[in-house]
Amino acid sequence: MSRFPHTRLRRLRRTESLRRMVSETTLSIDDLIYPLFVVPGHNIKNEISSLPGQYHFSVDRLAEEVKDIARLGIQAVLIFAQPENKSPTGAESYSDTGIARQAIAAIKAATPHLTVITDICLCSYTDHGHCGPLTTHSDCAQVDNDPTLDILAKMAVSHAKAGADILAPSGMMDGMVGAIRQALDQANFSDRAILSYSVKYASAFYGPFRQAADCAPEAGDRKSYQMDPANIQEAWREAELDIAEGADMLMVKPALAYLDVIYSLKQRYSLPMVAYNVSGEFAMVKVAAAQNLLDEKKAALESLTAMKRAGADLIITYFAKQAAEWLTN
Repeated sequence: MSRFPHTRLRRLRRTESLRRMVSETTLSIDDLIYPLFVVPGHNIKNEISSLPGQYHFSVDRLAEEVKDIARLGIQAVLIFAQPENKSPTGAESYSDTGIARQAIAAIKAATPHLTVITDICLCSYTDHGHCGPLTTHSDCAQVDNDPTLDILAKMAVSHAKAGADILAPSGMMDGMVGAIRQALDQANFSDRAILSYSVKYASAFYGPFRQAADCAPEAGDRKSYQMDPANIQEAWREAELDIAEGADMLMVKPALAYLDVIYSLKQRYSLPMVAYNVSGEFAMVKVAAAQNLLDEKKAALESLTAMKRAGADLIITYFAKQAAEWLTN
């Protein structure tokens, strides 16, 4: 390789068109997935205090929102639903008249071509806020893994019946992908994809989401089933198990603090890789921008591009609608 002054790397940075021509990473609207929070009631569109610009929607207000999302060119939404009644087991999650099923049906009626992903987890449905029914070991309440699998399987089939295109198990239960795949296949939904939250860390960046989804644990934490932020080899094992059980897509959550994990998984496995730009990452940019400490648009697009550069094929982000407008304009 020749050296300065013969070689001048700045030559290809001289104009905006040159920079775009040689850009190695391209962020597209097609890469974006927008989360939606659905709550009981009627005529509800209330801003979520912990997530500026995000809203709680009642089912009857979803149509106008998803039509706007589709108009922007966003291809998929991820649904988080809050039930009217919670229980120790979260049985409302697979009710034929449950709020998630109503939401899926409403979205599909309004925007048939919009891909609907549903979060398959019980934390919003249990009265204790954990991701499955509890059992006590050594005087400590923990999620009972195997009974939880049966409930998750019923929940996935229920949502598939309502029209969900992709089922996204997020509870980090051992065997969850296999249980859901088997249940979907037996119910004649072998065409429905599973996006597994394969690598979900016990992170400090979930705080705003837990308020938005009303799913904070009543006691304790989720360290017994979510991953240690210090581990990466464990992430490979989690991904390998999910692939063997039938996962169609893999997710890393959170994204910004785990770009190395996204990169390493993408190098090892050929499945589509999804990054979740979580609530804390979103809120940090929003709060800093509100204080004029950074440029919101530039910071958001830089962060999303970094996720693409690390290997993410798709990005779940609360910035999706804004990013779609920025990328268009």
